[in-house]
Amino acid sequence: MRVRETKVAHPLVGRALGGVVGLALLLPGAAGAADPPSRAIAAANPTVAGDATRDAGMSMVTFNLHHDREDWPERRKTILAGLKRLQPDAIALQEVIQKRDVRNQAEWLAAKLGYSYQFVSTDPAGSVKRYGNALLTRRPVLARGEHLLAPLGDYRTVAHIRIDVDGRPVNVYATHLNERADDAGKRIRREQVEDLLRFISATSAGAPVVIAGDFNALVDAGDLSELRSHYGDSYGSVHVNNDLSTVSTLNRHYFQSPSRIDHIFFQQDVMLAREARILFDTPDEGGRWASDHYGVWTRLQFAPDPPR
Repeated sequence: MRVRETKVAHPLVGRALGGVVGLALLLPGAAGAADPPSRAIAAANPTVAGDATRDAGMSMVTFNLHHDREDWPERRKTILAGLKRLQPDAIALQEVIQKRDVRNQAEWLAAKLGYSYQFVSTDPAGSVKRYGNALLTRRPVLARGEHLLAPLGDYRTVAHIRIDVDGRPVNVYATHLNERADDAGKRIRREQVEDLLRFISATSAGAPVVIAGDFNALVDAGDLSELRSHYGDSYGSVHVNNDLSTVSTLNRHYFQSPSRIDHIFFQQDVMLAREARILFDTPDEGGRWASDHYGVWTRLQFAPDPPR
């Protein structure tokens, strides 16, 4: 297993260290500068913003961007407005693309939000066209990493950042697993989950773990069983008494059957899922959808320390 990780100096005490070799990393402002501390951005929806900060913890979004299809210049306005209202501590993005006439989508969103970001791709750094996953955060970044998931022929990646959440380190991972629905796809996803868990074990440094992304599998699928044995499903934990069979993260405008395949998993012994909702599940005023997926937002709270 190839593990790449860079520890980053805290932005309040020093400059950030150099980026990971082969990693596309751009920060708002000058490249190579320390990651900015959390910024107070006026929320358009004070109720959501208040909920997200009511208890000690963090909020997280995962969203499949559908790369630059379906009029990206217009879609990104809806996505940006929604993210500005929520002000999540971290954002996991899948199907992120950059090419000759399209600025890296994660870079564009991060610049507009005032977040730092990390983009991970199997395409070589410096290539005109690159495609992959990304993590965005408004929190100080303590460490960064990336990994190519086995089997390498499937060209799947995982991005990692360790962020400072009000003095507590939290590991955030973003990935996108194989999309095939047949038995071969299930075997590949199972291998990818096993490799993902090895990468987490090698890089989490004992801090709480949150894993987000497009897993291309229902939360109770056998290929995700090893992941579920270690981490909780935030949406399912919040909506435990509801019928989840009709909940979908695949946009019903594009897909006939409901399927919840985009997830935010969390480490249950140190964190609690308090709220979770589906995002971008209605079109804009012009009838344009944000993506062929819906997003997922969750608010996680640090579990109280056990009594001595």
